[in-house]
Amino acid sequence: MNEKSKGFLKLSDVEQLMPQEEVLESIPKKSRFSIGIPNEPSKNENRISLVPEAVELLIENNHKVLIEDGAGVGSNFSNEDYAKVGANIVSSAEEAFKSDIILKVAPPTESELEMIGKHRVLLSSLFLPNSRKSFFTRLMSQKSTAIAWEYIQDKSGALPVMKSISEIVGNTSVLLASQYLRSTDSGKGKLLGGFPGISPSQVVIIGSGTVSEYAARTALGMGASVKIFDNSIYKLRSIQNRLGHSIPTSTLDPASLKQALQQADVVISAKFTSLGISPCVITEDMIKLMEPGSVIIDVSIDQGGCFETSKITTHSNPTYKVHGITHYCVPNVASCVPNTASHSISNIITPMLMRISDYGGIEQMLKNDLGFQKGVYIYSGTLTNNHIGELFGLPSRDLELLLAAFR
Repeated sequence: MNEKSKGFLKLSDVEQLMPQEEVLESIPKKSRFSIGIPNEPSKNENRISLVPEAVELLIENNHKVLIEDGAGVGSNFSNEDYAKVGANIVSSAEEAFKSDIILKVAPPTESELEMIGKHRVLLSSLFLPNSRKSFFTRLMSQKSTAIAWEYIQDKSGALPVMKSISEIVGNTSVLLASQYLRSTDSGKGKLLGGFPGISPSQVVIIGSGTVSEYAARTALGMGASVKIFDNSIYKLRSIQNRLGHSIPTSTLDPASLKQALQQADVVISAKFTSLGISPCVITEDMIKLMEPGSVIIDVSIDQGGCFETSKITTHSNPTYKVHGITHYCVPNVASCVPNTASHSISNIITPMLMRISDYGGIEQMLKNDLGFQKGVYIYSGTLTNNHIGELFGLPSRDLELLLAAFR
């Protein structure tokens, strides 16, 4: 064993002790891209993914924004509002779909899928319960990258877009319930709340997440009596702490649920799962126990609904009755307040777009932002969401392995 192998330097190795050139971390070059916002073809969707202030910021950072004529009207933003901040107003959806990144609120329709060119990035909601196998195979055949903003996570593991929208939905669901309950056609002709000498309205909430929290806050603020059901004791304790009220809570046992439904004026379901399909909690026989004129707001209809009697409705025809009970089952409740909801989405999507630019492109963004990575369900034509693969019988691959091929 020589001296070097023992850890000692020979005189000839002294140059190793000399100052070495410092290797600086390379700073990625910012990418510039075009962003296309087509009109939402569904009459049920009034929101837009970027408000004028956000468009102005992106254009100031040398991005190009193309907005289809009239895309912001449903949210009370005119073409002039966008043109004043530098957006290009285009006359057709085809022109908007030629952009590098396509922003939509609702998932693309069949006709819109035809307009998505190869190697485009689609950022929109997914609404899995209403999806078909052909939707995914079409995107895969175009070698597209598709990102669902309801699956994107922040550093804490929360879903920022969904949380923000859920806050709005929780508040709005109670206001809608109040609207229908006070009518003698759809409800009991009863105000949602409590007044001196008059018993408060009874509101039952299924679930204990963000929608439930903000629904409970609004109902309590109006003077109603609120009871929350969930199977997680931890979540029930947590929502009590967040609300600052010792409101009645219960697990989803049938006896307690039936008793609460018999007394309820309003039932709001906000029970969601990470699997994308909400559980059916309340059967038709339970619905029969409710008083005629009671109101159901099934916010969980986005994932299929929590009531056996639920079926999707629209903003133009939002309610129907089963056994004398008014059902409101519009999937995108937030579209009732499109201006507020558009600002909410825009406030979260805009920083994401800026980070894509800062990282030097979508691939680098995905490698460095694990929360954003969670939103990807198709990457360059390959399905990367295992749950979707199992639902539709499609092969899927791990996204991290695919990204490693680009290192």
